[in-house]
Amino acid sequence: MTFEDHIAEAKAAGDPARLAEKVPFAGFLGLSLGLDGEGLFCKVAGDEKLVGNPTLPALHGGVLGSLLECAAIFLLIWEIETPTIPKTINMSIDYLRSGRPVDTFARGVVTKQGRRVANVRVEAWQEDARSPIAAAHGHFLLA
Repeated sequence: MTFEDHIAEAKAAGDPARLAEKVPFAGFLGLSLGLDGEGLFCKVAGDEKLVGNPTLPALHGGVLGSLLECAAIFLLIWEIETPTIPKTINMSIDYLRSGRPVDTFARGVVTKQGRRVANVRVEAWQEDARSPIAAAHGHFLLA
């Protein structure tokens, strides 16, 4: 079964969590997907292996960047019809404050979708979505 088949199956079941289960890197991060009243969100469970600065302790910037990029890609997979998995063209990430090694969430919005390229804005937060710890804007190749 191809990943595209898993996408169709997850969409038919209305269960985005099935998408993350098929991506080994998402498993390493402890990333899970869910739906709520605002749409698709990603969650990385707090884990000491994800700490980049043990003195604070603070999540590694690469973990936050990966969460933001994965959230954008999974959002595109979930919300739009595309014949292939979206490929990252570029991402600009703003690290706004230190992230503690606790559950961290991300949610994105497609700001523009063309035939070949989509623009996505994503924010990551911990306790309060109104206090993001990181934000990103990315461009993704759809076909």
